[in-house]
Amino acid sequence: MRYGNIKKILVTGGAGFLGSHLCERLILQGHEVLCVDNLFTGTRTNLKHLLNEARFELLRHDVTFPLYVEIDEIYNLACPASPVHYQFDPVQTTKTSVHGAINMLGLAKRTKARVLQASTSEVYGDPEIHPQPEEYWGRVNPIGFRSCYDEGKRCAETLFFDYHRQHGLEVKVVRIFNTYGPRMHPNDGRVVSNLIVQALRGEDITLYGDGQQTRSFCYVDDLIEAMMRMMATGPEIAGPINIGNPSEVTIRQLAEVVLDVTGSSSRLIHRPLPPDDPRQRCPDITRAREILGWEPTVPLRQGIEKTVLYFDRLLAEHRL
Repeated sequence: MRYGNIKKILVTGGAGFLGSHLCERLILQGHEVLCVDNLFTGTRTNLKHLLNEARFELLRHDVTFPLYVEIDEIYNLACPASPVHYQFDPVQTTKTSVHGAINMLGLAKRTKARVLQASTSEVYGDPEIHPQPEEYWGRVNPIGFRSCYDEGKRCAETLFFDYHRQHGLEVKVVRIFNTYGPRMHPNDGRVVSNLIVQALRGEDITLYGDGQQTRSFCYVDDLIEAMMRMMATGPEIAGPINIGNPSEVTIRQLAEVVLDVTGSSSRLIHRPLPPDDPRQRCPDITRAREILGWEPTVPLRQGIEKTVLYFDRLLAEHRL
């Protein structure tokens, strides 16, 4: 299947926020990309600049059903990733993580492809250890409103490592922390998109709880670079490896940056904290630094400026 360094690469969830950026980078590297998405949260608009590329193909398909293609590498990103989307149909969310992992691992086993799982910092739940190293097993509520996503991703990791041990499959697992940038869904309920859209519309900006809960925000370009470096590691590197920004900010500080960048006069208002919302979330990226030679390079304000430009255009075009 390989012609020189050109590979046939499958990206599930490729029409989504992260997936579309990944497809773009892979095409720029000269690879052939098969993007698979059921378009539940992803959109063709995210890929409009790639649709006429000869080396790019978009296939509408749900990963809970098997897929029969010939492939060299698989990036498994398929799954709604924001609470408003993954709680819409929690049973389907769990199926996407678990059945999707089984189907992609089966495909990788048949084609002898290398396969990367986009896992999540949600596997740590509401952590007792801070920052979170990969050795930490987490503190997750298995029956809560977020469990369909948290436990689905944890089960997917289990499947990846069991296929690795039982079948010798070459797997890569990365745990993705908060990521932001252009092509985020405007109504995904995530804090960055929420704050920016509210500020641009001049609406009150909603902070949950006292706004002192902390997160770490990684710009999408940095995140994609880490994923691709992980895929390029040798067969002895399976992970998991945290990828995210180790610089913490409070949600209130983030809101103040957004207000400053947008020049908005929106007011900050407070609402009750959602169930199982973690107070702290920050990666220990020691492994990423040592194994991948990677750490984030885009400062928060610079990334927010680029993201604001995207949402400003989007709101103007669609009058959202």
